[in-house]
Amino acid sequence: SVTTLTTYFAADRIGRLANGQAAHLDANREGMTKEDRKGFKAAVKAKQRRWLFAGLLLNFGILAVVKYTNFTIANLNLLFETVGSPTHLTFLAIALPLGISFYTFKTMAYLIDVHRGKHPPEANVFRLALFVSFFPQLIQGPISRYDELSPSLYSEHRYDWRNVKFGLQRVLWGFFKKLVIADRILVAVNTIIKAPDDHRGVYVLVGMLFYALQLYADFTGGIDITIGIAEMLGIKVAENFNAPFLSKNITDYWRRWHITMGTWFKDYIFYPLSVSKAMLKLSRYSRQRLGDALGKRIPVYIATLVTWFATGIWHGSSWNFIVWGVLNGLVIIVSQEFEPLYARFHGRFHWKERAAYGAFEVVRTVLLMSSIRLFDLYRDVPLTFQMFGTMFTTFNYQKLFDWNAMALGLTVVDYGVLAGGLIVLFASRVLRDRGGDFRERLERQPVFLRYALPFLMLLAVLLLGAYGMGYDATQFIYNQF
Repeated sequence: SVTTLTTYFAADRIGRLANGQAAHLDANREGMTKEDRKGFKAAVKAKQRRWLFAGLLLNFGILAVVKYTNFTIANLNLLFETVGSPTHLTFLAIALPLGISFYTFKTMAYLIDVHRGKHPPEANVFRLALFVSFFPQLIQGPISRYDELSPSLYSEHRYDWRNVKFGLQRVLWGFFKKLVIADRILVAVNTIIKAPDDHRGVYVLVGMLFYALQLYADFTGGIDITIGIAEMLGIKVAENFNAPFLSKNITDYWRRWHITMGTWFKDYIFYPLSVSKAMLKLSRYSRQRLGDALGKRIPVYIATLVTWFATGIWHGSSWNFIVWGVLNGLVIIVSQEFEPLYARFHGRFHWKERAAYGAFEVVRTVLLMSSIRLFDLYRDVPLTFQMFGTMFTTFNYQKLFDWNAMALGLTVVDYGVLAGGLIVLFASRVLRDRGGDFRERLERQPVFLRYALPFLMLLAVLLLGAYGMGYDATQFIYNQF
């Protein structure tokens, strides 16, 4: 409620100032010189910036206090201990509000867009509260923009069996991903990471690839459920994934993975920082000292690292997420630096046009992203570097052919179910690429098929889902953020 009310009030003041400026200029157009108008606009803009800054400071401040206070205290205590100081700060018992990272980003994007004049402020506080707290996407996204969600959110909705049916199918698909694939493969992932001394070398490789599949199935499954529930209500929510495991480089990967988060950081941190007065000044200075070619890239690379630092710490108040974020930024920077070399290489060998090289690029990107995600997997920075190194120093890859070594808490049936689930997952993407939305195609089939396939999917979730005796109930991974 604090976030909603403060955002509403700040946006309302920014909007009123904009309207007042337009009215004043219109009424006094003949009596004001060009300099008068310029000065008046500058004064109004300064007042709008103050309201924007107050809203951002308050709401990001709340997020910082509840999410990062104990992380800061832990690091200060470590610093005191390192320098031999007896000072020890006490941790605070702070309850983390459900979905605070997501609804804070939604509201601050709304406030910034109002300030930019992208759309007028919402006049009805209850309608704004509905946008902020729209329940399906509150705890794991997508991070919707006001101008994208509001048309369908605020429009009149009549009961539509087609929306209900399509929404239920999307929800069912999400539960299939979560329960049949993600929560089953979780058993093997936990077996590897909970005993790192016993699972080195090839186990780290298997663990990082299994975790990539688990995270994808878990996160996209949750997003499918969110989009499905909204669709049942007649509300359109933005898609958040576009086949990220088919990406050929890390930049392309982040255009396809958690799309709404990536565009948020790009639109509200990277671009504003890149064109800020400080960066433009740095760009001029860098060009004078380092030459035009390198100097103009320095501000872009700084903005990239700042953006990825923010992305990392948004994911969690711990060093493993910060290192994860910075590594993503560094890989992107290195890739951009090597682009001229890549261009000369491909110009000479023409491998880029070959399907085999495209497959190599996809595999390379998956391995690279999975390696960086080891920081998310082990949650300990020194241990992560250590375990990554064992893939190249512990030569136990023959265990891949040893069933007892690779069972990892799963049975033959479990691996069979996983294989079947992944085949279904892959087939769904192929069908989508070739014929659009599978639900639309299913709707054109005979009645028996229209209802038999969803029923079979429901049976698969009920009979093959990883829950009940022998399994621990697990929340969706992105709920923690």
